[in-house]
Amino acid sequence: MRVVVTGARGKVGSAATDALMAAGHEVVAVDRGEPVFEPPRPGEPRYVQADVSDAGDAFAVVRGAAAVVHAAALPEPTQNTPHTVFANNLLATFNVVEAAVRFGVPRLVNISSETVPGFSFAERGFLPDYLPVDEDHPVRPQDPYALSKHFGEQLADAAVRRSDIRCLSLRPSWVQYEGNYERNLGPAVRDPGVLSANFWSYIDVYDLADAIRLAVESDVGGHEVCYIASPDNAVGRPFAQLVAHYYGDAAPPVRGLDREDASGVSCAKARRLLGWRPSRSWRDYLDEDGRMLSGVRPGSGEAAQAQ
Repeated sequence: MRVVVTGARGKVGSAATDALMAAGHEVVAVDRGEPVFEPPRPGEPRYVQADVSDAGDAFAVVRGAAAVVHAAALPEPTQNTPHTVFANNLLATFNVVEAAVRFGVPRLVNISSETVPGFSFAERGFLPDYLPVDEDHPVRPQDPYALSKHFGEQLADAAVRRSDIRCLSLRPSWVQYEGNYERNLGPAVRDPGVLSANFWSYIDVYDLADAIRLAVESDVGGHEVCYIASPDNAVGRPFAQLVAHYYGDAAPPVRGLDREDASGVSCAKARRLLGWRPSRSWRDYLDEDGRMLSGVRPGSGEAAQAQ
């Protein structure tokens, strides 16, 4: 298929582009960075500089696509002004969805976020109703990033009401790769008391890229929302014990664990709906002290296979 990937130079977009190219798809990589006036190297996608928060750019790059992966976004709400985050993310998604509908694109994969329920950047903090969080959990966002992602999912809902497009919104957990595992997860491996609002959940970028590829190739109809998280937690401890120890009497109820060291976010729907089988774990990158292993090979995934 001819697949347009927005945000193709970002952490998620670049991994998705590689996975789609490896699967034999023709990829048009779209981002705001300047191109170079040179032909692509063998195996590289065609690159187009475009800002999809501009409707003209969005329509220009989406035309002729068989599928669109919309990964372009300001990725969190604290390093830009709130109105910039909200306006950029919401308008970019609106434009991409509108272009896809008007040009009759059969499939849209919308990269949403685990922050949609509202825990991660809340100004007035609150805990989930239950753990692990799944797609049935109520959504109560407060910050401009989570709000923009929530409204993006609603745009996909509207798209399937008014057209034949099939949409999948993926909510990735905290995305890790070989360059940031130690920095991001190392402190929690050493001390699980280093708490995060996503309850020790994470996702390897290469597993996420596999999920995106499967979503592009899926024939699932309508609009479905799926969390994409590693099945194990980022500290390798029994999940129910972690929650009880660190949250005490305020701990949300823990239910339906499929493994002792489960994640705080359930990936069961993605596994069921897409046939997704994550195979990578933080243990492929870090030792028991949270330090990077020598000779790490991205994507080896041996430690995550016992599921």
